[in-house]
Amino acid sequence: MTDENRVLSGIPRQRNRPGWARTDPIDELARELDEFVAAAVHPDEIAALLESDGLSDDRIRERYGVEDSFALAERLYDRTPRRHPEPAGPPADPWRIGLLGCLLRGVLFALPGFAYVLGAPLLAGPHDTGGLPAGTRTLLAGALCGWAWNQGLAHRAYSWLGLGDRPAARRCLLTGAPAGMLLGTLVALAVAGPGHPAQVAFAAGQSCYLGASGALLVMGRERILLAALGPLAVGGLVSLARPLPGPAALALLLTSLTAVAVLGLLEAAPGFRDVKKIRDVKKIRDVKKIRDVKKIRDVTKIRDVTKIRDVKRRGERAGTPARARPALLASLPYAVFGLGTGVLVLYAALGNLLAGGTGHGVPSAVALTLSMGPAEWLLYRFRSRALAALRGSGTPRAFRRATVLALAGCLAVYLAALLALALATTALQPGAPGQAGPRLAGLLMLGVVLWTGLLLQSFGAVLGATAVCCAAALAQTLALALHAGRPHLVALVVYTVAAAAQSALVCHRLGRATAHR
Repeated sequence: MTDENRVLSGIPRQRNRPGWARTDPIDELARELDEFVAAAVHPDEIAALLESDGLSDDRIRERYGVEDSFALAERLYDRTPRRHPEPAGPPADPWRIGLLGCLLRGVLFALPGFAYVLGAPLLAGPHDTGGLPAGTRTLLAGALCGWAWNQGLAHRAYSWLGLGDRPAARRCLLTGAPAGMLLGTLVALAVAGPGHPAQVAFAAGQSCYLGASGALLVMGRERILLAALGPLAVGGLVSLARPLPGPAALALLLTSLTAVAVLGLLEAAPGFRDVKKIRDVKKIRDVKKIRDVKKIRDVTKIRDVTKIRDVKRRGERAGTPARARPALLASLPYAVFGLGTGVLVLYAALGNLLAGGTGHGVPSAVALTLSMGPAEWLLYRFRSRALAALRGSGTPRAFRRATVLALAGCLAVYLAALLALALATTALQPGAPGQAGPRLAGLLMLGVVLWTGLLLQSFGAVLGATAVCCAAALAQTLALALHAGRPHLVALVVYTVAAAAQSALVCHRLGRATAHR
């Protein structure tokens, strides 16, 4: 008898543990990995952990009796309840923004209106066709052109900023803003004709302001722009109580315009110096990013940088690969959106006059302009609440419900602000027509169109918003041209239909979690 088989007397032989009493190795592994497995949102996460720990498929088959790491991961995932840990502190909200800064932008959008008060001597003369005040058609043509151009230009500059290339954004503004100024002036000249030099000069100044102020706003220089508009604002407020002499009014107007133009140029001018750097390759730090220059150890030997194809033809700059260059046509829908919304605001201000009636809606236009400050803050507020709903909702249906409630709340607050501004501006404007029921309802519906359009634009869904706004502008134009009804009733119907269409687009697109990535 061998030692292995010898049984000592008095000591009972240890019995092997029956198979049914053995611990399942998968359960043992689940207990070891409990914290990680409970927080996993998919079995593939667990499979990646198993493979990173060195568990091969052969060892898994031998030890756990399953085919591979994915099968084992599914077993662990099924046997462990979900326990997603809560964050240690309150989650960061990237969409939190101060209300005061947004209100300041709203004021900045409205202050240039004083220019039309101070520049009235330049617009003296017989009425335009249709009984409009002198120079109205000239200024409106230049303004619509400027709104459209600068909307597209701002999108392109913001695209460069989003890529982290601030010098490229400056270069974009440096070349695009003067082109927009020239285009707006030429459009105004074509409408006015050569016999109205004063009107064309005023329209040229208007185009210059739109381009320069747009550059300052894109680069975040609101306070500088507000300071430059100080003389204009003071003169406009004084002229409301007592008309200023013509030379004094024009001097204040030119002072603010010159200040804005110079500041806008200085803000974009650093981009001009960045262009000069391309001619000196000693200042290009990363030569590998220039595709046609490879393995160059002495960059001082390169004298003519224009021979580098990717720098000349594609405009590639150090730090911005060519593949990241924003597409030029991507800014076109934003320009068309600016044109469509500009036409809608134009009809809100002058719809009665354009239809051959009397009275004007300047208080409505001022209220809409001032409301862009609260509108911007509410856009951020909606993004913030949507992000909170994304964290707190357990099902797509619950998230959709939370998003719709957030949309309704933000829209209600915006309409309340617009209503208060409309009543206030009407009360402060002597001789302005009262905000009757159809007129006020149409203004609120237009506010819905503008705010939902900006919301869709902020999510990149600019094509739908552009289509709705342009269709509404075209429908109102045809109705006024054909005298299809009373202007305010036509506006109410058009704005209501457009508001309903855009609200449906917002609910359809933004009710999905993937839209909030």
